[in-house]
Amino acid sequence: MTTSLKLSVLLALLASAAAQAQIYKCQPPGGSVEFTDINRGSYCKLMDLPGMTVPAPARRSAPASARPPQPAPAPGEFPRVDSAEQKARDADRRGILEDELKNEQLKLAELRREFNGGEPERRGDERNYAKYQERVAALRDSISRSEKNVDALKREIANIR
Repeated sequence: MTTSLKLSVLLALLASAAAQAQIYKCQPPGGSVEFTDINRGSYCKLMDLPGMTVPAPARRSAPASARPPQPAPAPGEFPRVDSAEQKARDADRRGILEDELKNEQLKLAELRREFNGGEPERRGDERNYAKYQERVAALRDSISRSEKNVDALKREIANIR
């Protein structure tokens, strides 16, 4: 590591030293010098840096996931929807999804008609074969995306109670 690079690393560490509080210089046998805020063993030495008055944040010994999760308290005034209102909402949702499904199926049929089994008609602006191939690839992608949309809408409609 060059001297200027070491100096720039040290300056960067000093600049962030107020937030990190303790800086260690670690140099394992036969290894390179590393500056860090974690004491990695006997080959690390705490650096005495002027202006370091902020204490380091305490490190946890056990991960936070070791504690069992506490259930979220349910509010006492949680709003309830009566069954008739919920059935009306579900019916509205079903109608919207069925309209979207119908529109997506029409779009898919139009894309398949234009795709013509992988050989769509060439347009006048497609004198270059590469442009034609790009349009065929775009049509193929659009058909695939539309088929996935139809499947997703059918699944969503099936999930409505």
